[in-house]
Amino acid sequence: MKYVLVTGGVVSGLGKGVTASSIGLLLQACGLRVTSIKIDPYLNTDAGTMSPFEHGEVFVLDDGGEVDLDLGNYERFLDSTLTRDNNLTTGKIYQSVIDKERKGDYLGRTVQVVPHITDAIQEWIERVANVPVDGKEGPPDVCVIELGGTIGDIESMPFIEALGQFSYKVGPGNFCLVHVSLVPVLSVVGEQKTKPTQHSVRELRSLGLTPNILACRSTKALEDNVKTKLSQFCHVPEENIVTLYDVPNIWHVPLLLRDQKAHGAILKELNLLGKAVEADVTEWTERTKIYDSLQDPVRIAMVGKYTGLTDSYLSVLKALLHASVACHKKLVVEWVAASDLEEITAHEAPDVHKAAWDLLKGADGILVPGGFGDRGVQGKILATKYARENQVPFLGICLGMQLAVVEFARSILGYKDANSTEFEPKTSSPCVIFMPEGSTTHMGGTMRLGSRRTHFQVNPDMISEIENAGLSFVGKDGTGRRMEIVELQNHPYFVGAQFHPEFKSRPGKPSALFLGLIAAASGCLDAVLQASGKMNNVSINGVANGTAMGKVYQNGNVYSNGNGLHH
Repeated sequence: MKYVLVTGGVVSGLGKGVTASSIGLLLQACGLRVTSIKIDPYLNTDAGTMSPFEHGEVFVLDDGGEVDLDLGNYERFLDSTLTRDNNLTTGKIYQSVIDKERKGDYLGRTVQVVPHITDAIQEWIERVANVPVDGKEGPPDVCVIELGGTIGDIESMPFIEALGQFSYKVGPGNFCLVHVSLVPVLSVVGEQKTKPTQHSVRELRSLGLTPNILACRSTKALEDNVKTKLSQFCHVPEENIVTLYDVPNIWHVPLLLRDQKAHGAILKELNLLGKAVEADVTEWTERTKIYDSLQDPVRIAMVGKYTGLTDSYLSVLKALLHASVACHKKLVVEWVAASDLEEITAHEAPDVHKAAWDLLKGADGILVPGGFGDRGVQGKILATKYARENQVPFLGICLGMQLAVVEFARSILGYKDANSTEFEPKTSSPCVIFMPEGSTTHMGGTMRLGSRRTHFQVNPDMISEIENAGLSFVGKDGTGRRMEIVELQNHPYFVGAQFHPEFKSRPGKPSALFLGLIAAASGCLDAVLQASGKMNNVSINGVANGTAMGKVYQNGNVYSNGNGLHH
């Protein structure tokens, strides 16, 4: 097994996750099998209870693991299927060590950070690295490990010590360290400054890790004299110093590394030059060119709660992007804070209220994503009602699907107090009920998570009143008890999904429900459905005869791989 460790220095937010994903993609393009591990030094067991405002979205894996958003990048770039064990946190390590201590596994010895915590980290990495994530038998060839945070963080120290020991343990030729650092350009003098990277590498070396490759973030390509200086002071060959300069979008990053032969340097360090083939990124390059050339816009109003931080909806944005590139449209996302649409905002901040409604009414399509809590719920209901009444293409995900049912029950069926028991436990018209596996007292890992089958059936008797009024429940879970997909008849595209299809979207393989939204918003849904070759069972608005647009995706299986939070 070969290991590539990606660390970061100077400041956070340099793009270690994208760099790690791009390295994995290039090695995969060289014919190697690749897996990924993300190390997060925080004490949380997982990312499930963390605020999107603080940490971005929670990415949900097929096995129900709630993990850091970087694992979403790994899955999208490598088209892999990771597990919760591919995200290693301080909380998981300490919990496992303490559990062993309580069971007496350490036979009375004093349990310490070194060696017990550091050994546990190494054992975890070695175990997970040998698990295939590409659907094939046998262990992968290379494991790309990303160490979260910045070199020098106190919370990272046990991991750095463990990785230093691990690099010595696996030996030369099996371990390659890529250090992502910052080379700022001072606007006053316009000169690229190497001192921050020098200090970062010096600290890294003092902690027992020596970088083999430097990936330097800067606004422009590194000048030759700057590379020479970095090589001299950081003890890294000039040919192993690459620039990650600013590019139009992250799809360029693998190509940027390829053009600077970063994959060749990694293969050389890992003694894999004889096994690897020439990197074939033809398909990726073509897709990137299409992305860059898009001019015709499609405007999607994102009506959410966490619009102040776009990373809160990262996978939704990526799924929209994948679909818009497939439709050859330039994606324009109009961020609409749900609470700004509500009547109370009209009284307190009329200008803000008007601006929000102007954005909503100017959009080609409306998307209401998932969320928790009752803040902004009425605004989301108003946006849903606008889409339904004005024939605007609409996609509701998780809470967005639930609120579509609530709005329909209120406006069409006349149940004025219709609501979800999450927001109004004593409502006399409970459209959405709390599921038995959920918990009202514990937050972590209590929801119905992961990849599950959704069987498509029409006209379930228990919801006949709603269906008779025009809102069809076309997808149910395997038990037939949970309504998973709704569709409004006689509408260009009005679909709600209880699951999160964005987690399964990939570049070149967009999620069917997102593809339907973008195609309908662009006026090309007929063409997209015809191109899919599945017009026989799929209606103009994506769902008919019990078969949803999920059939277009997921390898032709007549079910939706409803990966995500089932609430």
